[in-house]
Amino acid sequence: MDLDGSRIVIIGGTSGIGRAVAQRVGALGANVVVASSSVGKVNQARADLGEDFLVSVLDVRDEQAVADFFTDLGPIDHLVHTAGDWGNMGRGRLADLDLVAAREAFGVRFWGALNVAKHAHPHIGPGGSITLTDGMVAHRPRAGSAVTSAMAGAVEHLVRALSIELAPVRVNAVCPGLIATEALAAIPAAQIETMTKRQAVPRAGTPAEAAEAYVYLMRGTYTTGQVIQVDGGMGLA
Repeated sequence: MDLDGSRIVIIGGTSGIGRAVAQRVGALGANVVVASSSVGKVNQARADLGEDFLVSVLDVRDEQAVADFFTDLGPIDHLVHTAGDWGNMGRGRLADLDLVAAREAFGVRFWGALNVAKHAHPHIGPGGSITLTDGMVAHRPRAGSAVTSAMAGAVEHLVRALSIELAPVRVNAVCPGLIATEALAAIPAAQIETMTKRQAVPRAGTPAEAAEAYVYLMRGTYTTGQVIQVDGGMGLA
């Protein structure tokens, strides 16, 4: 499928992987709408991305705001959801787990994704798609990651269920490994080298490399209900 002239909404598109997706599809001639809950990131994206991109503030935890956002936009072709800061959400030993924080951890990555899918779907035309985002912690959990692992896995199960319910709109997800976004900047290079040395591709990926998976899932008209791992072989190490 040619993305030239298509209308693509990227939630979380002001930074990291989402921003790389916005830049990539913009270069392919798409009409790109970018949204984020961070006013600061929105203002910066407006300056950096240029006037060809429509950039808006949107809190995906606010259902009425999301419903109004998509009603105001009207018809779209593709939705990409990359919003969410993994941070230290619910991280820690089970005995010390703050259940309030654990519930809040699902607010953007899972409930936010479900919220935007619910309200975007009626506006997505034939041949359109929804692409969500989870993470390799769903497949490679470690001590203290019970909540984030469960959340990432929940996104993958959501994709499979929605691909049936929302057909013929296609629903997929990208599962990134270690990607050199702004969040990774605080980690020393030596630590990243240690974390990736056993991978088949022994380095962190770039946001632009991850963005190609989203582009494929928008173009891939015979692909639905799938999760594409972009991990440099992390899952095999």
